[in-house]
Amino acid sequence: MVGGSVVGGSGGGGVTGTGVGSVPFRLMLATTVLGFGGYALLLPVVPLWVADSGEFAAGATTGVLMLTTIITQLGVPWLVMRVGYRVALGAGLVLLGAPTPLLALSADLAPVLAVSAVRGVGFGLLTVVGSALVAELVPPAEHGRAGARYGIAVGLPQLVLLPAGVAVVDAVGFAALFVAAGVAPLLGALVVPTLRVPRPRAVTRETAPRAGGAAVGPLMAMLVCSVAQGGLITFLPLAVPGAGLLVAAALLLTAAGALLGRSVAGRLVDRHGMGGRLLLPGVLLAAAGMGLEVLAVAGGGAFVVIGAAVVGVGFGLVQNDALTTLFAASGPARYGSASAAWNIAYDAGTGVGATGLGAVADPFGFRAAFGLSALLLVVAAPVTRVRRVVTGRTGT
Repeated sequence: MVGGSVVGGSGGGGVTGTGVGSVPFRLMLATTVLGFGGYALLLPVVPLWVADSGEFAAGATTGVLMLTTIITQLGVPWLVMRVGYRVALGAGLVLLGAPTPLLALSADLAPVLAVSAVRGVGFGLLTVVGSALVAELVPPAEHGRAGARYGIAVGLPQLVLLPAGVAVVDAVGFAALFVAAGVAPLLGALVVPTLRVPRPRAVTRETAPRAGGAAVGPLMAMLVCSVAQGGLITFLPLAVPGAGLLVAAALLLTAAGALLGRSVAGRLVDRHGMGGRLLLPGVLLAAAGMGLEVLAVAGGGAFVVIGAAVVGVGFGLVQNDALTTLFAASGPARYGSASAAWNIAYDAGTGVGATGLGAVADPFGFRAAFGLSALLLVVAAPVTRVRRVVTGRTGT
């Protein structure tokens, strides 16, 4: 959790006319779709671009992206207090999009890592500001549904573009994909000046509530699930070579499963008071999905697709429940810190899944890498239990 001065709102949703149907919230979702479109299109493609350098090099492209993302996320609450949400969001979209076409100039690892690092700075700004605005732009009673809609805005680009990148690259070439992935976030940056958002304000340690121990379960669930998903997205095209359509379907259902999980969780949290109770089943579902991927590497076939879908559903449950639980435990004064912590756990896990599982796969194979991820999920599952439910029912 980011300490010190943090980003905070007014406590009631920030600006007038708030809610999941408000114009500011919808515009924020539009910028999210465009920004994550540029991110999702390249996530499985850049590793393929440098695949001739080996599995570890392929994983390193995602790892560097996530490393600079995380470093940036640590400072976003401080930055937003000084420049505001709109400037930080616009800068993030520009940094994510503008350098992307440069990837076409070389498939050598060093320049690809350099571009990935800059894109990671932009992605770090986009992710923390976007998820913080979920809490700032709507009242607490709608956080579950707002988180679900934000999850759809994040997940739809992945649903369409993760499989599209792998399936279309042979037809249009890497260069065309790099240009498209650069243009999308820049279009999002054009929307930012019209986005009406609350002013950030500083709070002191004495007046700001803290999540305390309630943050451990959500953050652990996010970390281990994102390790699994990061490894799956990065290495599935390499683990099942020659099965382009099958892998594309698996990546499609991973994203679709996450959308389903987040949508279900949004309703269960807001309408049935189940905040904090969905973390454990979500983690165990992800573990089962990774176990199926171990079998898929050996035999291929339907296990590739089914396992990916199960991982997606489990992680979708975790994503929404973890975010709303952190918001409720932290309180309005620390929405920025809660957002930063959630995103850091997400992106740190993605980076570890890409680089760490790549390091395992290089000498021991993809079955060992996916099996290690499944084991990690099972071992961490008891830690993800939240004994005290911190999100309440809305009565609607």
